[in-house]
Amino acid sequence: MAALMRSVLGCSRWTGARLPVSVQGKREVRALRRTPLRVIPPESPNEEREKRAKDVKQQAAPTHDKPRRQAEDRSAAPPRDVDAEQPDTYELKYDRAREGDSRLSKVVTIAKSKKFRERHGQILLEGQRLLMDALAAGAVLQTLFFSSRDQLKTLPPEKLVKANLIKVNFGDIKMWSDLVAPQGLMGIFGKPDHVKMKFPDAPASIPLSLICDNIRDPGNLGTILRCAAGAGCNKVLLTKGCVDAWEPKVIRAGMGAHFRLPIITSLEWDTVSNYLSEDTKVFLADNFWQNISGKTACPPNKAIDGDWISTDPKGLHQVVDDDYYSSGDEEDEGIPYVPIQRYYESWARDPTAIVIGGETHGLSVESLLLAKQSKGKRLYIPVVPGIDSLNSAMAASILLFEGRRQLKLSP
Repeated sequence: MAALMRSVLGCSRWTGARLPVSVQGKREVRALRRTPLRVIPPESPNEEREKRAKDVKQQAAPTHDKPRRQAEDRSAAPPRDVDAEQPDTYELKYDRAREGDSRLSKVVTIAKSKKFRERHGQILLEGQRLLMDALAAGAVLQTLFFSSRDQLKTLPPEKLVKANLIKVNFGDIKMWSDLVAPQGLMGIFGKPDHVKMKFPDAPASIPLSLICDNIRDPGNLGTILRCAAGAGCNKVLLTKGCVDAWEPKVIRAGMGAHFRLPIITSLEWDTVSNYLSEDTKVFLADNFWQNISGKTACPPNKAIDGDWISTDPKGLHQVVDDDYYSSGDEEDEGIPYVPIQRYYESWARDPTAIVIGGETHGLSVESLLLAKQSKGKRLYIPVVPGIDSLNSAMAASILLFEGRRQLKLSP
């Protein structure tokens, strides 16, 4: 048996020694072509196995399930910081207006009809700057008409997500617009509520309020609102009889003042005092002046731009130096007596309200009653002979900034 085994082993050694070189080379090449094993790091074996299992599952799943899987992956992702995102991360969808679209005619209706604005609680704003001011103050944008997609990038995208965006031809907007050079942006907003608005911080705001009495001209009212915002007024009160503050002409003349300070409209005179503090003194802008000789500085029976009291036909109030008196009974003709002084003399030391009357109807008797109750006065702005009066907006500007100057000097 031992001899048999030695013969077998010897035979195998002899056989291996006679193998050709080509066979041995093929074995070595075959060994080099083998795919090496992938080494899994010891610190995360579970994560690697889970990832491989997920890849296999996705490859085996049908193609119609891919959208659902992608939506699940997005929902599982951590929330993104909106402030750090670019505006194009918001998906803004818009419609293209067709010829005869009823939504377009609604723009003109809002612009021209005060009843429609009040009934539906909507206003129309035009231009990038005005839209930006409204959005910054918290006004709610409902519908935006634009002529170019690039215009959407000029507005805060987070404010546009919930609005209806409608793309129209620039020629159509130009036809609707009253501007000489329209920008191609029109927005329909919900009518702002001064209680819910977020007006910008105004460190220069002073205890000065403005009351508008029968201001009928849209351009004048818009300019007055702009002056009030520039002077740092804390509020503007509009009595019934004034033009609508949200009429497009008033808004354009206001140059964003509507979104800089509270504007309270359509007030009855018996409710005006509710918006003023108890220690507020009311002063009236009035160009009526009469000296001891009886010569008046303006026609006694004509209501003009200087905001004198058109219901005062007898010229009851006369002035001699610093002494004030009435030539008749204080309640004659139902007109209360209120003393008068020059506007540059001291009058603004406590919380103050200024009443500006309209060009046609002048100051109302109710405004005199309010001034008398608060121990206020009538303020006279001297003008050179031959000039009847100043425009209401100009008179408001002079008195507002003089009141600001005097209040700033107050201790």
